[in-house]
Amino acid sequence: MTKKKVRKLSNSPFRYPGGKFYARKLILPCIPKHHKYCEPFVGGGSIFFAKSNAKVNILNDKDSELVNTYIQIRDHVEDLIKLLDGIPASKELHRYYKLDYSPSNDLEKAMRWFYLNRTSYSGIMKQANCYWGYGEKYSMRPENWPKHLRTTSERLKSVQFLCLDFEEVIEYLDQGFFLFIDPPYFGADQDKFYSCSFNLEDHYRLNKVLEKNAAKFKFLITYDNVPQIREMYQWCTSIQDNQWNYTISRTDDQKNNRKLADGYKSNRYKGKEVFITNYDINEVSGVEPLAFTKQLSLF
Repeated sequence: MTKKKVRKLSNSPFRYPGGKFYARKLILPCIPKHHKYCEPFVGGGSIFFAKSNAKVNILNDKDSELVNTYIQIRDHVEDLIKLLDGIPASKELHRYYKLDYSPSNDLEKAMRWFYLNRTSYSGIMKQANCYWGYGEKYSMRPENWPKHLRTTSERLKSVQFLCLDFEEVIEYLDQGFFLFIDPPYFGADQDKFYSCSFNLEDHYRLNKVLEKNAAKFKFLITYDNVPQIREMYQWCTSIQDNQWNYTISRTDDQKNNRKLADGYKSNRYKGKEVFITNYDINEVSGVEPLAFTKQLSLF
């Protein structure tokens, strides 16, 4: 008997604030089978990486440096690995790449972005809050970056990347896509964490463009569980409450109840969100998660 080949998981190459890594086992059963897939706010892409690629894959984000790093990983991973080769994770180098290093091309921009992301607290890249956040015991060590980048690069080969406003992307898509939509929280001070702002008007724009195009495709949108969102999306088919546990690990600078600039102590939190869809969640069979393997730390 031929042994069935297990498709192994390759998680996001990035640490990303607000990512859905800890919620993926709740989200995947709610996603219908699909052949065309899009994320208008890809961020760290935890849901994309947790399932098999569709025939057509479009990932978008307004953050041009994030999108450039994805593209360099997809198209020039060995060159990126060479630039990172031998560079240790250190507080001094973190400061250098954050404040002093001047990249001269897109590949060097990607190397700088990736290095800072992997060594910053919670992967926060907004410069005002981009602080050293690497720890030997729980962060992915630099010697393991190449293997993870190569695996990620393979997953990205079939992906089309866009760097547009979400409304342009949603209007651009043709019939039959499934959209996983993970915008910044409605009630969060997201300007602390992301390079691109998202204001109250943007939340209402998103609602409007989804309602306008609801007949074209199926979507699942994740939001913070607040009354304004429930009222805004009352036109949708399903609004489902969900919660899960996630952990923020401390780093070497996070030992004495210090402020954000120096990090926080390790803690467990409970994510509370609503999953909103324009289809009946109870009528879908869900998509299969890729198999986890015992491997290097994903963080």
